[in-house]
Amino acid sequence: MDIREMEIFLTVAELRHFGRASQACNLSPSALTRTIQRLEEEVEQPLFLRDNRTVTLSAAGERFRAYARLALQEWQTFRAASKSEQSVAGTLSIYASITAVYSLLPQLLESYRDRFPEVQLELRTGAAEQAVAQVQSGEIDLAVAALPDRQRSRIEFLPIVTIPLVFIALKRQVLTSDWLCEGRLNLARAPLVLPQTGLSRQRLDIWLKEQRITPNITSEVSGNEAIIAMVRLGCGVGIVPELVLEKSPFRDEVAVLSQAPRLEPYVVGLCTSKRTLQRPSVQAFWRLAEERSKTPALPG
Repeated sequence: MDIREMEIFLTVAELRHFGRASQACNLSPSALTRTIQRLEEEVEQPLFLRDNRTVTLSAAGERFRAYARLALQEWQTFRAASKSEQSVAGTLSIYASITAVYSLLPQLLESYRDRFPEVQLELRTGAAEQAVAQVQSGEIDLAVAALPDRQRSRIEFLPIVTIPLVFIALKRQVLTSDWLCEGRLNLARAPLVLPQTGLSRQRLDIWLKEQRITPNITSEVSGNEAIIAMVRLGCGVGIVPELVLEKSPFRDEVAVLSQAPRLEPYVVGLCTSKRTLQRPSVQAFWRLAEERSKTPALPG
């Protein structure tokens, strides 16, 4: 059976009259009758009970009507989605850190490219702490960013994954440093390698202020990857998202300090301006990310 046959069946089921149904479907009475007969042959049961004066649905016809309605709705939804996908074109610019490009975006970009081949993708990389600013300035359509502590009124966020913040140090320094006491990190004495700006810097600054600690900052850098590189050089203790460390080529040369302050983890996802989200190419990427975030494996 096909969609047209189910539409004809539903018309007869609604009008309960073969003559009026044939006119509504623009078919001859004999053609309509043959269509119903083919359906009855396929389901191997009569769908209508009819005599010279009345037409009613059989028990099988009632069940088939429910099936046909659902099948027709699914078909219409599929066609609408297909037309929507075909109409998505133009450009889409995405900003992300190197770590996000490696861990979050590959499968998402591949799926988007398969569905919307007419969209020209522009991928830009940079420091994670600059992501929201790139969106706010209008320089970029979408960014992979950490959810800020304060919501921005004109920015939309789509949370995808939660990532712990960890303190790290060069492995050989862990054994000889005077800023570790029985494995516990003393932030009043430890030399610190910190990001210039961003969420991890804000949270650490708040913790230090609450503890009335004046930090010993030896280096301020831009980007989490740069923090790991400086820690590897022995410049001090750094704080980075755990995922960044896992993806770093220097991960085996540094150690995570387990007895360190517990800062609130990152919630990482997509962000865009509310105005930009109205564009079809951006909406399509957003919906795709929403679908994937409901499945259990989107690293950020």
